[in-house]
Amino acid sequence: MISMLKRFISYYKPHKKLFFTVMVIDLLMCIINMLYPIINRRMLNDFVPNRKFDLILIFGISLFAIYLVKAVLKYLFDYYGHVVGTRIQADMRSELFDKLEKLPFNYYDNNETGKIMSRIVNDLQDISELAHHGPENIFMAACMLLFSFFYLSGISLPLTLIIFASMPILVFVALRLRVRHMISTRKTRASLAEINASVNSSISGIRVTKAFNNSSRESEKFEEGNRHFVEARKGQYHTMGLFHAATAFITDAFNAICLISGGIFLYKGLITFGDYSAFIISINFFVAPINTLINFAEIFQEGSVGFERFIEIIDEPIEEDRPKAKAYKRLNGDIEFKDVYFSYNEDEEKEVLNGVSFIAEKGKTMALVGPSGGGKTTICHLLPKFYHADSGEILINNINIEDIKMESLRDHIGIVQQDVFLFNGSFYDNILYGKMNATRKEVISAAKKANIYDYIMTLPEGFDTQIGERGVRLSGGQKQRLSIARVFLKNPDILILDEATSALDNTTEILIQQALNSLKKGRTTIVVAHRLSTIKNADKILVIANGSIVEEGTHEKLLNKRNGLYRKLYKAQFKDGSTVDHNIMLS
Repeated sequence: MISMLKRFISYYKPHKKLFFTVMVIDLLMCIINMLYPIINRRMLNDFVPNRKFDLILIFGISLFAIYLVKAVLKYLFDYYGHVVGTRIQADMRSELFDKLEKLPFNYYDNNETGKIMSRIVNDLQDISELAHHGPENIFMAACMLLFSFFYLSGISLPLTLIIFASMPILVFVALRLRVRHMISTRKTRASLAEINASVNSSISGIRVTKAFNNSSRESEKFEEGNRHFVEARKGQYHTMGLFHAATAFITDAFNAICLISGGIFLYKGLITFGDYSAFIISINFFVAPINTLINFAEIFQEGSVGFERFIEIIDEPIEEDRPKAKAYKRLNGDIEFKDVYFSYNEDEEKEVLNGVSFIAEKGKTMALVGPSGGGKTTICHLLPKFYHADSGEILINNINIEDIKMESLRDHIGIVQQDVFLFNGSFYDNILYGKMNATRKEVISAAKKANIYDYIMTLPEGFDTQIGERGVRLSGGQKQRLSIARVFLKNPDILILDEATSALDNTTEILIQQALNSLKKGRTTIVVAHRLSTIKNADKILVIANGSIVEEGTHEKLLNKRNGLYRKLYKAQFKDGSTVDHNIMLS
């Protein structure tokens, strides 16, 4: 708890000047609040009995002026207090986003986007409220309790001690109910994250939902999560209701105790009527900070739970290079896998890759083929260190990739995947993503090489045309060509083409293949393909099945291997006669 508090306080350091300004304003308002009972007591004990009309008028006008100052201070307090909270929230959001950018792929394999978004939006909003109201409420409550204690003690110490003796009861009740309320708050947060994840999934897949007429199924899934949220929220409100009811009763009891005790003291002549009146008025300055702390308890519950969830992500291990890893200007040598084993989860009984070894020679094209789930894409993920091999080595230029800085390694690898991801922006922005410091001339050149330039120029806004979220306004082929343009712009030493032309029609595929053939020259290329006719000119073909290399060779060599898996796959694709490869005759 103490370490968590220290971490929370550390976020105030960049804004400490503004924060202390807010605290000074808070202190001034506390002092002003204590002036009213002081003046009231003087009037009842001195000014009124002694008919000092001029002092009544002077003190009254002065009190009015003081309250005008208080109004200004209140404005400054609310404004700058919320500014501090917002700035801390912004700092945390930046830190959280930077952290998310550095987390390894397996974190996103195990955490849904909607749940992550819940932490960025909902949790940080609650933390902001805590950052703003936490210090000010605690400081103001402490000052008011301290000031009221000394002031009331000056009126009647015995009566003050009777009132303050009730405080341990309130603290005990608050601590007992606080734990229950925190548990219910965590459950509510978890259920809200589930709803966010469900909504994110449903909206992202809205076209699939409509295509299969499964809107009712998505509604059922959402309502299930919604019911869980309602139940969790009901539990939270139950504990919150108990907390407020119990603490409200105790604070109301203060007034009753004060009224009865003060009446007895007045009856016995231990205090004057003016002191009794001042005491009754001043007790509100004692009860008010207690009510403030009670109301703050809910903000504290929400904010502390949100901060715990925030810290969970901040403390996640990030992608890190080895201490002696280096950056390289060129990585255009042989690629070698040496007895590589890999599984996505430690508890998997069977590895995704099982002792894979091969060499992709510099400047040549190597194709990976085989049944789905065999490990082809996994090989492509290991090369840029999206994941790390469990054992074995992966070398480029005889350098273990673990000894190459990730940023440097990925700078030299261009990837075109089957599932193209495009950002909500213009054609220009999405192509520029391949090389952020590229000139407009280079972007246009890349578009031409990817055979999407002519299409872009038919649009009224050209390269500035917005493509919509994830390229929703583009066809599959246009998306693929746009992603290929990125790689042309990046101009990497190593190419990974994971079904790069799978979404293209035959005519466009021929154009793209011509462009890719030009791009491959002098570069080491790894191609993952299911359409075997597209990789028949590869320098080497590896047939991957069940995480192992079962066959290796050229297209002709593998095709002429009787009972070979490659031959069976190839014949299966052409058995209906719809596609004929006239360059190769089946033996």
